[in-house]
Amino acid sequence: MYVRVMTDRDSQDTTETPAAKDPADWTTGDEPITGPQRSYLETLAQQAGQEAPENLDGLTKAEASRRIDELQQAAGRG
Repeated sequence: MYVRVMTDRDSQDTTETPAAKDPADWTTGDEPITGPQRSYLETLAQQAGQEAPENLDGLTKAEASRRIDELQQAAGRG
């Protein structure tokens, strides 16, 4: 016999997601881009048919996040 236990997560309305904090408001937003952000930017650029952003080393976490949002839209993932 299989019994499914409902959790709070199961009963939540998932049609809306809470607003994400604006990268400009991040306390760590001015830190350098992370490795995962760099990799994701390169992947998204390829999927969007664009060149990978130049000088990724100069991006901050907040700038990288905004660029990721832009590329997600361009790649049809946002």
